[in-house]
Amino acid sequence: MKAYQKFFTAALFTLMTLPVFSESEYNPIVSSMYTLSISPDAIASGMGDIGAATTPDVNSQFWNPSKYAQAESNAGVSFSYTPWLSKLVSDINLASLVGYMKLDESSALSASLRYFSLGEVTLRTSLEDAGYAVKPYEFALDAGYSRMLSEYLSMGVALRYMRSDLMSSDDPAGSAFAADISTYYRQPVYFGREKGSLAFGVVVSNIGTKISYDGGNTSYFIPTNLRLGSSVHYPMDDYNALNVSIDVNKLLVPTPKDTDEVTTDVSSIDGIFQSFSDAPGGLKEELQEIYGSIGLEYAYNEQFFVRGGYYYENQYKGNRKYFTFGAGFKMSMFRLDASYLVSQSQSNPLDGTLRFSLAFDMEGIQMLLGK
Repeated sequence: MKAYQKFFTAALFTLMTLPVFSESEYNPIVSSMYTLSISPDAIASGMGDIGAATTPDVNSQFWNPSKYAQAESNAGVSFSYTPWLSKLVSDINLASLVGYMKLDESSALSASLRYFSLGEVTLRTSLEDAGYAVKPYEFALDAGYSRMLSEYLSMGVALRYMRSDLMSSDDPAGSAFAADISTYYRQPVYFGREKGSLAFGVVVSNIGTKISYDGGNTSYFIPTNLRLGSSVHYPMDDYNALNVSIDVNKLLVPTPKDTDEVTTDVSSIDGIFQSFSDAPGGLKEELQEIYGSIGLEYAYNEQFFVRGGYYYENQYKGNRKYFTFGAGFKMSMFRLDASYLVSQSQSNPLDGTLRFSLAFDMEGIQMLLGK
């Protein structure tokens, strides 16, 4: 399997969700290892894939690692599972394991492992060849550190190793290294007598090397992304509260000059700066490359949660537009969350996607065992 064939296989998860346009304006940004952009947990997914400035939780590693320094609990661990493209196949899925531990009142360590199984694929050299089955996969392992810089501001960094193995007999697996840089600001505000909060988050994720499937002869961009977010926590009374959040994103990857362009000699760092001004359609197309989502969460007594959200991407840059819904239940030692995706496009294979997350509060377990 040639390098460019492997690249298109890795990008399949993105392209399968995109409608076909005949207009010359259709020019989506394509990167390798797009699985790094898939939301892993059910909490954020239930709110339209939002997480830059939402309330810190155990799954913050993917969205904004700097939130861990402001987490209420001292430690936690979570497992999430997503059957992917379930309307087309039954053996593609994403699994995620994440955890964190506060070192003191102002700093925390965190880590996560993502494993994306591409199911079973039969490779053949010709139509008559019986072929042989392989099970390609992609995974990412990262570790992070976050720290309070002032009463309301925290910053964090995460280092990541990623590997994409498409099981070709001709070419080696691809691997890359990257880092996330993030900041989170949360300040208390009062709504009458009730104390709420206003938060902002900024994250630049997957700043790193490019990935190659042929020993370095050709290389491809990974999905470096800029995420900006804001969130308001509004307590209606002692038992009922609303969280309203919004995220906007932009891939920091060069725009293809034509739909057949999949690689470039531009370095990954130069590509970040180039991505703000290289769209063939000028400012209009640059604005089309900004996508975002808005989400709402209702909480009763911080135990029962109902969520909803909407995700928007321009029709010429992917056309992913969908609603999400979610619910959750939380006790002192564990929480269970689920989300469901409803696409606006009937032809979108992501329609009906379910996500599940099970999290454990290690501090709550210690208290229970202590009793």
